[in-house]
Amino acid sequence: MPLPPVHFFSHGSTMMLGEESKSATYWKQCGDEALEHKIKGVVMMGAHWDARGTNRIDVAMNPNPAKSPVAYVHPSKYVDYKLVPDLPTGKRIVGMLNDEGLVARGNETFDWIHDTYLILIRMFPGGCPPTTIVSMNARFDPHLHARVGSIVAKLREENYLIIGTGGAVHNLYRNHWWQMLRHSDNFAMPVPPEAAMLEFRQSVEDVFVRNCRAGMKKGALVNGVTRLMKHPQFRDAHGTDDHFMAACFVAGVVDACEGVADSGCVLGAEDWELVNMCNSQFTVGNWVSQKA
Repeated sequence: MPLPPVHFFSHGSTMMLGEESKSATYWKQCGDEALEHKIKGVVMMGAHWDARGTNRIDVAMNPNPAKSPVAYVHPSKYVDYKLVPDLPTGKRIVGMLNDEGLVARGNETFDWIHDTYLILIRMFPGGCPPTTIVSMNARFDPHLHARVGSIVAKLREENYLIIGTGGAVHNLYRNHWWQMLRHSDNFAMPVPPEAAMLEFRQSVEDVFVRNCRAGMKKGALVNGVTRLMKHPQFRDAHGTDDHFMAACFVAGVVDACEGVADSGCVLGAEDWELVNMCNSQFTVGNWVSQKA
């Protein structure tokens, strides 16, 4: 049975839910492939939910989660979309994390935020598959989040699709908001992106693509992704650490899965928003290459 690829998606601004883009087309393509291969469910780490405490990770266990409202998107795009939390898998993940020494617990009151359900709506417009959301830890330790990924990675062997949704370049302080606020145009580019954003965006692509190929040492992707937080332009590209934790999570998943990186990593789509926000969509592995 072919095993699922692993995705690191940049969800961008809220308007990525309402506007068509190359990223939206790619998300739908990835969702169609997942449904074709009858995935058992989705496991996600986003960028807008973190748990406080040393080694603390929460897992979404609200049986009827509401959706956090989305600005600059018509409610018809998301209000009626039925979320399907996967409570049995959530309970399993809590146990898996605790067995490995983390402090995990189920959160029965958490309502879902657009960083995750934006991706689900775009990937699976016909209906949400059973989904488990895993929180970040509020200390934003990249190695801890990679470890969380390595722990849940074994679910991929059971045909769960694992996704991290954050951002390749995501600094709200450096975005140009006027075109969006005045004209509802999130893709307007009245000037080119700043050099620091272009440089860091290229570094993210280099790390994912060059560390996902046959013959790489185990742990190569985790080492590369976590080192990016020491990149000279990291703080220009990420005003806060939260939107980079999903990349660390995905790196942990990839390095813990035997052979997934051998078939490479592709930059499946990319959109620049608000001048300085780069929404890169990475997929490690593919369904076809793992059929043998």
